[in-house]
Amino acid sequence: MIKFTPILLAVLYGLAMYQFSAWRTRRELDDRSTELADGPLRALCDRMARALGIERIKVHIYEIEQVNGLAAPDGRIFITRGFYNRYRKGDVTAEEMASVIAHELGHVALGHSRRRLTDFSAQNAMRTAIAMVLNRILPGIGLMIGNALMSLLAARLSRSDEFEADAYASALLLKAEIGTGPQKSLFTKLEDLTGSRGNSTPAWMLSHPKTPERIKAIEANEAKWLA
Repeated sequence: MIKFTPILLAVLYGLAMYQFSAWRTRRELDDRSTELADGPLRALCDRMARALGIERIKVHIYEIEQVNGLAAPDGRIFITRGFYNRYRKGDVTAEEMASVIAHELGHVALGHSRRRLTDFSAQNAMRTAIAMVLNRILPGIGLMIGNALMSLLAARLSRSDEFEADAYASALLLKAEIGTGPQKSLFTKLEDLTGSRGNSTPAWMLSHPKTPERIKAIEANEAKWLA
């Protein structure tokens, strides 16, 4: 039993982190968000809702300055205030913002958002267990190796999710007669919008695929669907 104690502790730690992360995320979003009321964006959301056969797509503004969109584990869609402000300044079009919303809807529909929270807790548990085991073999560097291994795994899973959400968004944008043009044009702007241009991090360490790869995948899907 003693041999399995580190693994058991890591599993219990993961479960505790899952509950805490879910509570903290929900509270943060509740306290710092309001429902989107922008007319042009609401009209585009209504077009996508009709394409999906649902009554309404609710989108919220999350009051942080970072440029981002996100899908909460409970299914809510958020656009950050920083992203919305760039739209209001004219740096991003309404159709490009709609492509962000479609992408986040993809994360919800495909179960990515809820799974990511679960994965976060599981990865923390695995990281702890790996570090405990490796520290017995390689004292002092077990934690570093465990962190590196789990970071690589998390990045790979995240990139796969992004490609899947892109494909969902493309299909929805085509069905809503918005098209994939805004989706692709936004990708060319994202590095400047987020301040990540010139990032030299290797592609296999990034949580999001490189822009050319995403555009290429969208165009391949579109050619296949419209053939």
